Amino acid sequence: MAVWNGPAFAGFLAVAVGSFLLLQPELPGSALRALWGSLHGGASAEGRLAAAWEALIVRPERSWNRVAVGVNACVDVVLSGVKLLQALGLSPGDGEDHSVLHSRKDLEEAFIHFMGKGAAAERFFSDGESFHNISQIASELPGAQHYVGGNAALIGQKLAANSDLKVLLCGPVGPKLHQLLDDNIVVPPESMQEVDEFHLILEYQAGEQWGPLTAPNANRFIFSHDLSNGAMNMLEVFVSSLEEFQPDLVVLSGLHMMEGQTKEIQKKRLQEAVISISDIPTDVPIHLELASMTDRELMSSIMHQQVFPLVNSLGLNEQELLFLSQSASGPHSSLPAWSGVPDVGVVSDILFWILKERGRSKERASDLTRIHFHTLAYHILATVDGHWGNQLASVAAGARVAGTQACATETIDSGRVSLKAPLEFVTSHSEAGSRIAVNPDEPVAQWRREGVSFHFTPVLVCKDPIRTVGLGDAISAEGLFYSEAYPH
Repeated sequence: MAVWNGPAFAGFLAVAVGSFLLLQPELPGSALRALWGSLHGGASAEGRLAAAWEALIVRPERSWNRVAVGVNACVDVVLSGVKLLQALGLSPGDGEDHSVLHSRKDLEEAFIHFMGKGAAAERFFSDGESFHNISQIASELPGAQHYVGGNAALIGQKLAANSDLKVLLCGPVGPKLHQLLDDNIVVPPESMQEVDEFHLILEYQAGEQWGPLTAPNANRFIFSHDLSNGAMNMLEVFVSSLEEFQPDLVVLSGLHMMEGQTKEIQKKRLQEAVISISDIPTDVPIHLELASMTDRELMSSIMHQQVFPLVNSLGLNEQELLFLSQSASGPHSSLPAWSGVPDVGVVSDILFWILKERGRSKERASDLTRIHFHTLAYHILATVDGHWGNQLASVAAGARVAGTQACATETIDSGRVSLKAPLEFVTSHSEAGSRIAVNPDEPVAQWRREGVSFHFTPVLVCKDPIRTVGLGDAISAEGLFYSEAYPH
């Protein structure tokens, strides 16, 4: 009697199933999936979802050729916080928060304060000379790692991984950052600086001890003396370099860095930013990447004082989305904070409100027609109908990169990721929304509301993330790469 080995039997079964399907073409999709599922040993939901994405992710008919990105860029120095403070001769004392760090003592107290809570924080270090000395010591410590930092530089770096794309990066680029950047990135000479802008990222692990202190969980404390990015010094250089570079897409970020400035400087700089952005040719789409903010007035100004109407596309996460609504008394603005995975209906209501209140319409001269929203468990791409194409591929590509980059793998490893998104939800709480169920074999759910289309997909969340810095920037970059803007 012949004994079948595993692969031979699977091959025979595949041929048998194929013949059966030829004879039974009317068999429903669910039965086919069940049949193939049993063939593949009942593939996991994560594995099926990743495979379904691959079929959806295709390049658009009209791809970008030249993308200009600006204007915040720096070098992230990632190292152990305790080791740096020890190298600076500091010892664990009492913790105290300081909104601005003026000395090594302030640094020590603020770090202890946040490490004790296991909370993330970012602070400005006011003394330039002292910060320069600290960053020199930090850079040379064993185990210190240097990475490209700043939203614009991270988005540029991600886009430049596509060899057929020419990328211009304008921001404060020093010698170390220039060395770290992809060869495919063009940096205008006016954008180069003699000294890098360093951001020091002091990490600590869950359960790590320093004297009497024990961190309840892993997190990071970030500080910098970054004057160039804080004043968006490179914005005018960026806009003036576009004429020669002739991009077909512009990506802008760094407005959030102005939070460290006085109200007068903020107001003046925002007005200058609006004038500069207005100089970008109207046939070139502009994507604005938002980032973490705490200044309601600045966020409200960005939304109301003509920045939103000048851009075609926005990228943001759940904190920025809720903060935006709170800053302008939008829907669900009484919600103090998200609890667990953000409710899809609430997110969808706020996205709809932004596009209805600030987006393109017959009555309003605004260019805003696209918002790419990302949170840990899922992404939504909301677009005004008639302006963008290839949304299925775009939202799927953004979600795919969240899983691969966090796990530091080339492709999704279904054993290292998990599905945390709600697979059934209501699309709105402001009006009678429809109830939607998501199937891992058809992972992009779609719905429409008054001329706005929504594309939702779950994220395969990395169980043990290796690198989370710049994840939002990679998501937005990938989503843009697969998007197509229709000419108007």
